[in-house]
Amino acid sequence: MRHEVGVGIEAHNSYGACRWVGGDATHSDETVAEEVPVALVYNGISHAVMLATPLDLEDFALGFSLSECIVRRSGEIHDLEIVERDNGIEVQMQLSAPRAQALKEHRRTLAGRTGCGLCGTESLDQLARRAATVQSSAVLSRGALPRALSGLQGMQHLFQLTGAVHGAAWCGVDGLIDLVREDVGRHNALDKLIGSLASQRKGFAGGFVLMTSRASYEIVQKAAAVGIAVVAAVSAPTGMAVRVATDSGVTLVGFVRGERYCVYSHPQRIH
Repeated sequence: MRHEVGVGIEAHNSYGACRWVGGDATHSDETVAEEVPVALVYNGISHAVMLATPLDLEDFALGFSLSECIVRRSGEIHDLEIVERDNGIEVQMQLSAPRAQALKEHRRTLAGRTGCGLCGTESLDQLARRAATVQSSAVLSRGALPRALSGLQGMQHLFQLTGAVHGAAWCGVDGLIDLVREDVGRHNALDKLIGSLASQRKGFAGGFVLMTSRASYEIVQKAAAVGIAVVAAVSAPTGMAVRVATDSGVTLVGFVRGERYCVYSHPQRIH
């Protein structure tokens, strides 16, 4: 897969502001995270436009393609090019012929239908069938979750500058963090993480994901789609996320706060 990167849009910029502290106002320059429209284009056809942080867009495009089941493996994307436009960024990808045809057929089924608004899901029946089933014997070691949370705090570089982005960390079963990706959108951060792991051929079976956000349905679904067995989040899950995790074999952990956390599904992987 060929990569061409020529995007000059910054992930953060400085903006003048009026800062109030204790009733006193001072002028300051504040570092603010940027979000830009990013169009994901497959074989010349725009499939989705996401607001995203303009960092690690190759990882984002690959991760999105995998977690949304547009491709089954990274080799089915034959070419990837990032192109800056006046009004945003395009990530142009060329799919293998079978995957391009499958995507074309999927788009045809969407045409003219009233959907439920969930990322290409055209019916409630399809929504119930989408989650993959994860088979994994991974077991987290004692202390892995608090260790990962403690380590993540020092690895969220864009968050430290702006306070405005989510992080997705890939952690070993011992809680040591291998990789972090950040974005204004929690789903985007996870897609970037998935894409980076796939491009490095690291696989998804030997660790877990830690999210600095709530655990929503889409987070669990994306993890299940690529075979991630454990999803942990610093905030609460939604009810649909718990149900999808239960049905798909994903261990879902919420409220990870130091030594405290709550396991909602498949607790056999957490000791």
